[in-house]
Amino acid sequence: MLIAWTIGDINGTGPEIILKSFREFAGCPARPVVVGSRDALCHYRDRYNLDIDVQTVSSPEEARRLDASVLPVISTGEPPLPPSPGMISESAGEIAMTSVRTAVELCMSGHVHAMVTAPIHKEAVSRAGYAHSGHTGYLAELCDTQSPTMLFHDPLSGLNVALATIHVPLRSVPGLVTSMDLERFIRDLRRSLQTDFGITDPSIALLGLNPHASDGGVMGDEEQNLLEPLVESLSGEFTIDGPFAADGFFGAKRYTGYDVTVAMYHDQGLLPFKVLAFDTGINVTLGLPIVRTSPDHGTGFDIAGTGAASPRSFTEAARLAATIARNRQQTNQQINRSTNQHPL
Repeated sequence: MLIAWTIGDINGTGPEIILKSFREFAGCPARPVVVGSRDALCHYRDRYNLDIDVQTVSSPEEARRLDASVLPVISTGEPPLPPSPGMISESAGEIAMTSVRTAVELCMSGHVHAMVTAPIHKEAVSRAGYAHSGHTGYLAELCDTQSPTMLFHDPLSGLNVALATIHVPLRSVPGLVTSMDLERFIRDLRRSLQTDFGITDPSIALLGLNPHASDGGVMGDEEQNLLEPLVESLSGEFTIDGPFAADGFFGAKRYTGYDVTVAMYHDQGLLPFKVLAFDTGINVTLGLPIVRTSPDHGTGFDIAGTGAASPRSFTEAARLAATIARNRQQTNQQINRSTNQHPL
């Protein structure tokens, strides 16, 4: 199994955590191929005195033929100057996004089985002429997929948090929640947990939109008009509870009783998640035809170039990508066997 690792912003900690993760990943059956800049990797390898052989390859097939001790790189662009840690750069943004596009193409064509993305910098990406505020929207466009789901997973505690809305202004959240097909969102989320995570019957907790889940309508009516009827409608089919007041739900550790918690907006779900799992958290994009994971942290411009970046989240993201890819393969094999046994 081959997994594409995209370089991220070369002025951030992406190349560093890739190099360090490669050492941690040694011996794993899923082999990486970096998509991005060989020069950037060699720059940081030499900067940190890491004994890693980095070689340019022209294709995944060539990467497979290399010894497992070699880190293969498909070069999609090289910087005009050496990386400048902590600096915002148009060329860094272009290299980051080109590497993502190439990795998606490799996944869609079946040449690699999954992709893991190192962090990009939104301003650098904007300077390079891209309108997307992050990976998720760009991946959705490249895969021609509407409304993929951001799921955050902690492999240590098993905590899973999914976001109903993603990178939008807080003032837009109520309208988006009430206008979206929340039932379809939950059904798709449940199906992804079954297929990608191997959870046979996922239990779901739904958070309220308003403080204290509106206290019976005192602070809003979205719970009474939308969320409560939805939970009542779906609870006859599978385990779903709520809407819960977010503060008490996380404070009392009620999330431990569910396979996934659905937050209504970004900070409602990610603030507690990052407090609980900052070093080990993983971002998984569900609902795509490809497997994509990433570390749950940013470019780390404040520590870029110091050698202090931890590879743990990226390493866990790479391991999870391999697991999801295997789970999808097994699901497809089961479907094919069932079809062959019971032809129409």
